[in-house]
Amino acid sequence: MRIIETKNYQKLSALAADLIGAQLLLKPRCVLGLATGSSPIGTYEKLVEAYQAGRLDFSQVRTVNLDEYCGLSGENPQSYRYFMDKHLFSQVNILRENTHLPNGAAADPEEESRRYEALVESLGGVDLQLLGIGHNGHIGFNEPTDSFPPVVHPVELTESTIQANSRLFDRIEDVPTKAITMGIGTILKADKILLIAGADKRAILEEALTGKVTPWVPASVLQLHRDVTVITCREG
Repeated sequence: MRIIETKNYQKLSALAADLIGAQLLLKPRCVLGLATGSSPIGTYEKLVEAYQAGRLDFSQVRTVNLDEYCGLSGENPQSYRYFMDKHLFSQVNILRENTHLPNGAAADPEEESRRYEALVESLGGVDLQLLGIGHNGHIGFNEPTDSFPPVVHPVELTESTIQANSRLFDRIEDVPTKAITMGIGTILKADKILLIAGADKRAILEEALTGKVTPWVPASVLQLHRDVTVITCREG
């Protein structure tokens, strides 16, 4: 595991984008695992800048996102499909049919989970998986629990996660309480993992990376992966 501390969020984002860009240059038809939330926004901005400067080409890239809220269609501004379209997909030359997220509007989340797991496998697996980390140690929407979920699955969101995500909604009552997420097993199959965490995540990051490997701190499982890079920063 490589742990890199940068001065601030801007430098964190630039370095993360450089590492993702290097993956594109190494393998133009790569599969990127992508994340949402506030942490990767700066990284996506830097990737868009690199594309606009002619340094990156997304035309052959395939993407799979970690998760999506249940009950929201891709047209809903609070959905993760909408987030990805806004912050990355609509601003680079990636083909829409090569961008994949769970279907949050699916009538049967269990069946959609099985479909999405099979999709990830059909792409040949993930070359580089981008992750954030929640204040409770979740990665994707894998919340603290008594076991590591092996595959894509529906999940009930914890109160702390709902509270954290409520800043993006008009009312806390509007925050979905369920989601579909890649399982821990799905995430660990990625060839390389890149975890980014701002200064506000330092405490949980230290616990996850140096403490006991336990499903009660889901990100702690990354200690078992063969190729993890963690980028954090001293300032926001």
